[in-house]
Amino acid sequence: MDQIFIEAGTLMLAGMVFVFAFLGLLVIIISTVLAPLANKYPDAKPSSVPVPAAKSDTNTEQGISPAIVAAITSAVVRYRQQHKITK
Repeated sequence: MDQIFIEAGTLMLAGMVFVFAFLGLLVIIISTVLAPLANKYPDAKPSSVPVPAAKSDTNTEQGISPAIVAAITSAVVRYRQQHKITK
């Protein structure tokens, strides 16, 4: 029984070492490959031209359309009527 645990521990240790080595090698390769590209293409600067805001059918200060307010009010009234809520 002890032999099985020793073999399992050995396999686990070997697997962990292999994964650590693989990931370390992967990080080194990616850093080596991406460093020249990062120098060649620096971060993009945001454009100074403002983007116009999208048009909406809102005309209140809160930005909520009267049609949406009417739909919500209607739904609340209907819900209260169906569930006998008074107020």
